[in-house]
Amino acid sequence: MRQRYKKKCGYTTFFGKITTFRHFSLHICKIYCIFALKLQIWFIVRIGIVGTTWPYRGGLAAFNERLARQFQAEGHEVEIFTFTMQYPDFLFPGKTQYSDDPEPADLSITRVMNSINPFTWIKTVRMIRRKQIDLIVIKFWIPLMAPCLGSIARWSRRHGVRVVSILDNVIPHEPHFWDRWLIRNFVRSVDRFVAMSESVRQDCLRFLPADRQDCVALTPHPLYDNFGEAVEKLEARTILGLPEDKIILLFFGFIRDYKGLDLLMRSYAQARAKSQDLLLVVAGEFYNNSEQYKTLEKELKLEGSIAWHTDFIPDDKVRLYFSAADLIVQPYKTATQSGVTQIAYHFEKPMLVTNVGGLAEIVPDGKVGYVCEVDEASVADAISRFAAIEPKQREQQFRKHIKTEKQKYAWSKMTAHIYDHTK
Repeated sequence: MRQRYKKKCGYTTFFGKITTFRHFSLHICKIYCIFALKLQIWFIVRIGIVGTTWPYRGGLAAFNERLARQFQAEGHEVEIFTFTMQYPDFLFPGKTQYSDDPEPADLSITRVMNSINPFTWIKTVRMIRRKQIDLIVIKFWIPLMAPCLGSIARWSRRHGVRVVSILDNVIPHEPHFWDRWLIRNFVRSVDRFVAMSESVRQDCLRFLPADRQDCVALTPHPLYDNFGEAVEKLEARTILGLPEDKIILLFFGFIRDYKGLDLLMRSYAQARAKSQDLLLVVAGEFYNNSEQYKTLEKELKLEGSIAWHTDFIPDDKVRLYFSAADLIVQPYKTATQSGVTQIAYHFEKPMLVTNVGGLAEIVPDGKVGYVCEVDEASVADAISRFAAIEPKQREQQFRKHIKTEKQKYAWSKMTAHIYDHTK
């Protein structure tokens, strides 16, 4: 019976005759490929993140580092390719681009790109090839970076690497006449996109042809759960030198015109006329002229009623500010989504946001906070309503809904969308 199937040089199978071990291995590969194609599975082994990370500081670095750790937790090898120079100093509005923290021991980081030197872009692509990266993920946030990031994406795709871009913004908050040309060239360089708000998804679709309208997925910004756990409110206030008996409104993050601090100050002045228990804490570095806010503070007679903590807030201090706060205020004039919202969710703090961009999508009005119009009276009214709640009920009124809502923003949901986009 065996002689019926056995030939002189080997065995006959469904795929033909096996004559050597190498031949046998090829048959196994054929079987594997058929099952993989039928199940539409694409196994990613090595992932490259191209963008900002240590030694740079801020939300972009925090996002990419947290994303890398999520990929690692899901079993992938991850390399982060970052800048040797991100912005020329004369273009950077803050005090320094660099972090004081030590290099993360659990991440593999390669500094290779200069944002204005094309030769380093070529070097980056060569490193991506040498490290046999299967997928690169690029966080896009500003058109100024489109030539660098778009070139790396386009040249990597020529070598079979898949490229997914996570979109912070498409249209910048502070636009310039050259933006659209740069954005158009970037989106043509990428296979797929993940937008973190509907407004950003719509912005991206405007730059894509009709046959690529299905390549933009939507998933919200995940929680920033990498700043540690909350501490007791009184302990946090003591460490920060803040009063124990005030209702603290926290404005957190880099201070730029579009974030509406001037609007908040005017609204705060109106709300304080009804409640002297309020204290506004401004925690973040100025990225524009600080004098306009100091002048406004005098005009509104708010001296001593605003706590200015206007140095860069390092990662290990973030939890203190959110633990000390009663309400997180984001009176933005324009926005897409905000990482500050996701820090607030992590620390289970109610929020006040304006109805711009995607902010209202992730802050259900009356459940986890307040959604206001970009208007002094609207913001002032929400602050006053919050201040009028009995102190013992203030946190409990929102916390149940915040705990439920924050479950939507797991990092595994972000990576699932990235994997889906690589099929």
